[in-house]
Amino acid sequence: MNPSNRPLLLIDVDGPLNPYAAKPQSRPRGYGTHRMRPTGWTEAESPKPLRVWLNPDHGAELLALAESYELVWATTWKDEANDWIGPRLGLPRLPYIDWPQMHGRAPRGTFWKTQYVLEYAAERPFAWIDDDISAMDREYVDQRHPARTLLMRIDERIGLTRADFDALAHWAA
Repeated sequence: MNPSNRPLLLIDVDGPLNPYAAKPQSRPRGYGTHRMRPTGWTEAESPKPLRVWLNPDHGAELLALAESYELVWATTWKDEANDWIGPRLGLPRLPYIDWPQMHGRAPRGTFWKTQYVLEYAAERPFAWIDDDISAMDREYVDQRHPARTLLMRIDERIGLTRADFDALAHWAA
């Protein structure tokens, strides 16, 4: 498949890859703890580095999907996902959405990322995995995006599951 014909797979970190909302004693199976200090996580704000749970199997799953998708970070980590997250999952450096404004106003009750996801995708088909996607986002995208889309809300207490990877593979096929 011509790379420019592949749909985008827009990947959020916190929620899908890092099930940050799980209780520490009930962390999902397969996840390891990593301590990180990305930009913005300063010692002045928090003496402890940020706790991030990652499942190393997700790297292989995403690389398998890269045969059908162009993988793109769609996270507030922006390019730092390439420094902190990707290497721990065995991923190459990926392009990322450089949000013009983070956590700003959003149209019609949508998540703040949604308007920028549409700008980034232009008219290409895309799948987007994030823990903040709602019915309003789906409706907004359906009304404004000319290509096919898959918006998958991922439970931030569980992270990506086998069923999610299967659904992404099926949709791309």
